[in-house]
Amino acid sequence: MTSDLTAARINMVESQVRTSDVTDYEVQDAMRQVAREAFCGGKTHLAYADVEVEYAPGAYLLKPRDVAKLLQALKPRAGEKALAIAAPYAAALLRQIGCSVDESDGAAPVAGAYALAICEAAVAETPAAWIAALAPGGRLAVIERQGPVGKAKLYLRTEADVGARGLFDATPPFLKGHEPRKSFAF
Repeated sequence: MTSDLTAARINMVESQVRTSDVTDYEVQDAMRQVAREAFCGGKTHLAYADVEVEYAPGAYLLKPRDVAKLLQALKPRAGEKALAIAAPYAAALLRQIGCSVDESDGAAPVAGAYALAICEAAVAETPAAWIAALAPGGRLAVIERQGPVGKAKLYLRTEADVGARGLFDATPPFLKGHEPRKSFAF
C-alpha cells in the first residue's frame, strides 16, 4: 500500500500541481516527499484526489493545486519563520522546505513575528491580526470568499504599508468563524 501512495503522490504533483503552472521546484519536491495521507483524518483514499479533504469536523485541507499555488506565491526560503493557520499540510510542506513553523487555528498571532503565513481555508475577510503578524517584508497567502467563488490573495507588508494582489480563483470551505456575515438584501 505504501508504494501505491507514493505513486499517487508523484502522480498528484505531475498531474495536478505542475499542470497548474506551479514551477517552483522546492514546492514540487516538498509535495513529492510529504505524505499528504498523514493529514487526512483517516480518509487516505482522498489524500491525492483533486478535492478538499475534511480532516476534522469543519476543517479541510486545500486541493493540492491550491496549496501549491499559494506556497509558490509566498516564495518560502529555508530559515524563515512561518505561520500556518488551519493548515497542517502546508505546515509540513514548509518544514520540508526548511522553514520554522508555528501552527494556529486562526486565533490572533503575535504581531510582527512572521516572514510568511498561509491559511488552508477561505475567509470572508482577512483578519487584520493576520496581516499584523507579518514582519516587514512578510507575505500572507489566503483565499477570500464572499460568494460561491473566492480569490486567492497575496498580502505583502512593508515598513510603512500593506499591499495585496489577486492570484487565482478557488472555492474552498470557510474557516470556522470566518464565514461571510448574513445580511438582508432586496
